Amino acid sequence: MKLQKKKQLLQKRRWRIRKKVRGTTERPRLAVCFTHKHIHAQCIDDLSGSTLTYLSTVSKVAKGNLPNVEGATVFGKLFGEKVKNTGIEKIVFDRSGRKYHGRVKAFADAVRENGIEF
Repeated sequence: MKLQKKKQLLQKRRWRIRKKVRGTTERPRLAVCFTHKHIHAQCIDDLSGSTLTYLSTVSKVAKGNLPNVEGATVFGKLFGEKVKNTGIEKIVFDRSGRKYHGRVKAFADAVRENGIEF
């Protein structure tokens, strides 16, 4: 399968999921993005269009975490602590069209360990 076709299919899955997943102030949307080098995660209030909290492996706090399963677990724990400190207890998980396994599952499980309810 050509790379262009894969990107189109991923974009279709993202749009399909985003139609169903909405974040509010009480229950924001946790959007996570995995690249080859970094992991980016943010809690978004879709009603006001604002980001409530954000963390990336580019930042000084989480620098050095690899974008593999072990790195996703460590990053998920750091992000879970940051979300907990902002007072958010419930979130809606947006996996951005990715399958729920590997890095996505490791990240989600690590966030759940901090008491964040999906």
